[in-house]
Amino acid sequence: MIDISHLTKRFNDKIALDDLTMTLAPGEVMGLIGQNGAGKTTTFRMILNFIQPSSGTISWDQAPISTTRRTQIGFLPEERGLYQKQTIEQQVLYFAQLHGMSKYDAKRKLTELMKRLAVVGKVTDKVQTLSKGNAQKIQLISTIIFEPNFLILDEPFSGLDPVNTALMMQEIKRLQDQGSMILFSSHDMAGVEQLSDQITMLKAGRTVLQGRPTDIRAQFGRTELYLEAPIETASLAKIPGILSIVPRGAGRQIHLADAKVGETIFKLATAKGYIPVFAQEPPTLDAIFREKASTNNQGGL
Repeated sequence: MIDISHLTKRFNDKIALDDLTMTLAPGEVMGLIGQNGAGKTTTFRMILNFIQPSSGTISWDQAPISTTRRTQIGFLPEERGLYQKQTIEQQVLYFAQLHGMSKYDAKRKLTELMKRLAVVGKVTDKVQTLSKGNAQKIQLISTIIFEPNFLILDEPFSGLDPVNTALMMQEIKRLQDQGSMILFSSHDMAGVEQLSDQITMLKAGRTVLQGRPTDIRAQFGRTELYLEAPIETASLAKIPGILSIVPRGAGRQIHLADAKVGETIFKLATAKGYIPVFAQEPPTLDAIFREKASTNNQGGL
């Protein structure tokens, strides 16, 4: 288990990270979210021992992370770092052997991963000939080829199309199923919600949200309603407690001040019988992220 306790990092008079506490168990995925400069990369760098914390502790199974333990960590940085003039095989085998894999095992695993991630090209192709998407897959392969026990991914899906994003998500889930602990950051809230067992949101270095995605959403109430019904928007707008009505597809997305307003809308919409769609849910993680990012509130919920 990874245990981060009261972790703080100061750069002179600037606090980059303020009192972060979180735990990550085997087979668990933690999504670390926040705007640029919120403290995510600083957190990664302290875990990896690139920089030292000002205070607080980081432990793995109740002990400081040793040099041996660090060889069991896979790290995918946001700034990609492939050697452009090397072949795929030279690149990946170099990283694999740094983490203790034999050349034979690494070659076999590379072929397997390239097939599973649908990499277009041969192991003898130079990195500089790869498309952005394929280069990103090779970067991931270099990170996970040795089957890390702890995986840190900084914006792993940045710039990828939906198909390649799905392939990379499948590989991350495979590692999770094998018991890897996974900590990742992303600005794609749908992807964060899909992958994460828990979420921690940072704002200006402080924790403003933490917990399971469903629990976080539930705290905000069922204030989002999608409606497809033969009722005039003007009639809906007269209902107290409706904050906004926005056309969406064949219906309307309605933002409520209070979840109880949904009962009034339902009675009005169904007064003449059947309606195609009435779906009342908590706000999406993306909507919550935008709200918390824009508010001046620095504390938790």
